[in-house]
Amino acid sequence: MRDVLQTEELDIPSGVEVSIRSRVINVTGPRGTLTKNVRHIDMDIRLVKGKTNKVTLAVWQGGRKHVACLRTIKSLILNMINGVTKGFQYKMRAVYAHFPINCIIQDGGRALEIRNFLGEKARTYHLAPQLPLIYPICRL
Repeated sequence: MRDVLQTEELDIPSGVEVSIRSRVINVTGPRGTLTKNVRHIDMDIRLVKGKTNKVTLAVWQGGRKHVACLRTIKSLILNMINGVTKGFQYKMRAVYAHFPINCIIQDGGRALEIRNFLGEKARTYHLAPQLPLIYPICRL
């Protein structure tokens, strides 16, 4: 069954600036700027300014999956706000069952080389410039 109107609201914390233009969302905060293009999803996205800034998301005549997209976009904006205020940290652990593998950080933390992975000699992964690789003191 379709809902006539389904809405979600999202509060914007102080220190974060959100701009929306034709379903392209820009979030700027102390840690930088993030941009997300959601033109492929048909919904109304409005920025309501007042004492507390809010983002209002609305879907007209939406089915179950279309309303699920509404909640997904709300979560994406929340994650973007979290990224420009607190930041994210990903931890990676290399484990093996039988054949030992070695991970080597190269190029000053810009590349990761994995040796003896599934019988390969070496496989190198290059990272984006803003993503440094830090190796803590630990053993595999």
